[in-house]
Amino acid sequence: MTHESWWTRRYGTAAPEIELPTNDVLDLLYRHRSVRAFMSGEVSDAAVTAIVGAAQSASTSSNLQAWSVIEVRDADRLAELARLAGDQEFIRRGAVFLVFVADWARASELARRQGEPAEAVDYIESTIVAFVDAALAAQNAVVAAESLGLGAVYVGAVRNHPEEIAELLELPPGAFPAFGVVLGHPDPADRAGVKPRLPQAVVRHRERYRLPDDSEIADYDEAVKRYYRSQGAERGWLRAAIARVRDAASLHGRHTMRSSLERRGLSSR
Repeated sequence: MTHESWWTRRYGTAAPEIELPTNDVLDLLYRHRSVRAFMSGEVSDAAVTAIVGAAQSASTSSNLQAWSVIEVRDADRLAELARLAGDQEFIRRGAVFLVFVADWARASELARRQGEPAEAVDYIESTIVAFVDAALAAQNAVVAAESLGLGAVYVGAVRNHPEEIAELLELPPGAFPAFGVVLGHPDPADRAGVKPRLPQAVVRHRERYRLPDDSEIADYDEAVKRYYRSQGAERGWLRAAIARVRDAASLHGRHTMRSSLERRGLSSR
């Protein structure tokens, strides 16, 4: 893939007039898209084993590895997870649902067995560490899955009803469902493509932070509208971003997250 073609797909604009490096890893990353349309067919245990191995190869804070993943294939459990996570049909249709867990239960139990307290788990720094570890691991997992020809999509709606999902998956106190990743074989009839991202000038700050100009956002909004028109939809980015920060209703029930964390053994104080 030439740098002109991947840049145009990823940003919706002409490529810069500089020679950019390219290799197979970069090409794979640039092609990433969320897949929500899956064909029937299993994802082998060998593939998931390799994917989890890639996840465990991600960086982790102080090698604490404060995350776990629950592999779900059972149709009834998938259906219940789908219901709790926004009632999204693609969760039911995927071959595997990986629920990534921010996990201090393991380390807390090991401390208990040694007769030691686990007071540091109660602080927000520990909560952040576990969620960051889980996110880094999941990104490695998604890249690995795509390298094997699989499709993947993140499911943040796992946090819509985290306590019910924790009960369904029998998570112990100190373990919290952070998000899910659906894996499966992409449907070749799916029209979804590579969605444009914000221009680098908006997210890449040199030496100090700079808020974007209105023109930069307007240009990007138009690039997103062009993408959605190609999918037969009429929507942009700006109004969606504003809607997401307008009020608590946009959080789909997640405004109670602190209480849920506390009840699940992560006080986050």
